[in-house]
Amino acid sequence: MSASLKKTLKTVLPIAFGLFLVWYSYNSTSAEDRKQIIFYIKEANLFWVSISLFMGILSHISRAIRWNYLLEPLGYKPKITNNILIILTSYFANLGIPRSGEILRATALTTYEGVPFEKGFGTIVTERVIDLIMLLLIIVITFFLQTDIIIEFFTNKGFNLTKIIAILGFATLLAIVFFFIIKKSTHPFLLKIKAFVTGLLQGVTSIFKMKNKWAFIFHTFFIWSVYVGMFWVIKYTVPETIDLSISQLLVAFIFGAFAMTATNGGIGLYPIVVSSALAIFGISSVSGDAFGWIMWISQTLLVVVFGAISFLLLPLLKRNQ
Repeated sequence: MSASLKKTLKTVLPIAFGLFLVWYSYNSTSAEDRKQIIFYIKEANLFWVSISLFMGILSHISRAIRWNYLLEPLGYKPKITNNILIILTSYFANLGIPRSGEILRATALTTYEGVPFEKGFGTIVTERVIDLIMLLLIIVITFFLQTDIIIEFFTNKGFNLTKIIAILGFATLLAIVFFFIIKKSTHPFLLKIKAFVTGLLQGVTSIFKMKNKWAFIFHTFFIWSVYVGMFWVIKYTVPETIDLSISQLLVAFIFGAFAMTATNGGIGLYPIVVSSALAIFGISSVSGDAFGWIMWISQTLLVVVFGAISFLLLPLLKRNQ
């Protein structure tokens, strides 16, 4: 398979899969259910949607500020305004081509702030590792808050507690063996993996050596608190979800977080998995679908509108400078 074909498939397949899921979601509901879902979306309380959007904007600003804490030790301090525009542009690009936003973000930082590509990209990788750690932390917290429900869910899917523990134990054992092999091996391919993993660990541990480490940690927790908050307030837009607790919504939040990485911006998949997660707590498919679509539509519109504006503003600001 040629490189150009692989590149095309990586771009087209996630979009095609997302559109298929939209079609599947549409056809798997009755006309009456679709009518009710559309009604909920149209009648969604704009106050709470606006609060969610405002929180989304705050997360982008906070991420832009936090990015400078990673760049400062390298000798660079870009304008916060440029950071915000670059981040929004990268999110906009990810809607079209998966993972292209990270490359565009590092390239834009080079173009508009003179930061070498490899250094800028290194800070972005570090950010992604930190975000993954935060997501894992939320998963652990959610598991302890909703242990019985989660175990019951897996039991209904054919797993029991013994199997889950066995799988986790086996995965941990494999990870230990894998890292031991990498540490001792001199094979060129494994040495590359070792260098990559070492670089990631150095990137994470460098946080505790930076001048503004506590500010960085604050913004990290603030960003993820806002992510949860913008999801939580959407519950007030659908009558049936208003009484859901934060721990119940965290389960749906985690489902949605994984959906965002599976297709471009979660297109098609996000409302389906969020609805499935809410169904665990007795929320009807109609209300669950409406919740998922309201959340996805509002945040996607935020990225599309502000991302497109940022894409146009960046070269104009550069020209004026």
